[in-house]
Order: sequence, then structure tokens, then C-alpha cells
Amino acid sequence: MSKQNKQQHQTHPFPPLYDKDSRILILGSFPSVKSREAHFFYGHPQNRFWKLMGMLFADRLGAAETPRTIEEKTMLMQQNHIALWDTIASCEITGSSDSSITNVVANDLRPILKQADILQIYCNGKTSHRLYMKYCEPLTHRDAILLPSTSPANAAWSLDRLYESWQQIREYL
Repeated sequence: MSKQNKQQHQTHPFPPLYDKDSRILILGSFPSVKSREAHFFYGHPQNRFWKLMGMLFADRLGAAETPRTIEEKTMLMQQNHIALWDTIASCEITGSSDSSITNVVANDLRPILKQADILQIYCNGKTSHRLYMKYCEPLTHRDAILLPSTSPANAAWSLDRLYESWQQIREYL
């Protein structure tokens, strides 16, 4: 069995992305192998998150442009008052498979919520939402809205369908 096909204990390898001006918080479940290697959010080239963000904020960018570098991605999130983090601080996981996640330790979101005026929390996918409601909501006492996952594993959702659903995040910005 290869290293990627064996369940391993993993700890989240990078910090949340937010500042005092963040207005919405988007939560993933846990970083993929590619994201862990890149030490940044949504690092798998097939994940549609950054392409979607480029589409959602094209009017603010001047053109529909997908941010490529960590600096460009960070700037796009900060300019649009978006915080990024994950529901899980550590877990047992096989590769990047959300369905394999066990022994969850959740991230404490309260420091972000104290330092930024977060108006709404969104979860990128069902696993993030389920774990948020189980582990985080009892501490934050704040509901989260489930959005369809941008993961390539969610092939049932085209980029256009994701765009239509995700447009609601602009309401709080």
C-alpha cells in the first residue's frame, strides 16, 4: 500500500487567512495533499475554488482572471474581505479523501470571530458543513451556510452551476 493510500495522522500545516477587515469566512474541511505540499488553500490544480473566485470578483479585477500565486490569491481574498480556514485542525486521513477522515480535532474559530467582523460563515462542501455543525457551531453559536464543493470530486457540479450557487457570498461584501 502506498503512502497516499494509507490512513495517516495529519495536522493542518498552515495558518488561517484573515485580517480585521474580513467579513465572510469560507471553511473547507481539511487541506488536500497538494494544498499541504503548497502550504496554502485549494492547491490542487483541478480544484475550482480559485477559478470561481476569479469569476465572482471579475468586476473588481477588471477581467475574469484566475489568481495563480499565493500572493495573488491572498490579495484577492483580502481585497474582497474574505477569510479562509478549515474546520479540521488534525485528523486521520487517506490522501485527500474527505470520506476517509476520522479522529477529528476541530479548529477553534473563535479567535477569527473575535478579531474580524465576520457577518457570515460558509462551508465549501458537505464534509466541512457536517463537521462545522458537529464541532464548531457549539462553540461559535453561529450557523453556517452549505455551498457545493469546489473539489474535483464534485464532478456533478459544473463551474457554471458553482458560480450560480456561490454568488450569494457577495451579499456580505
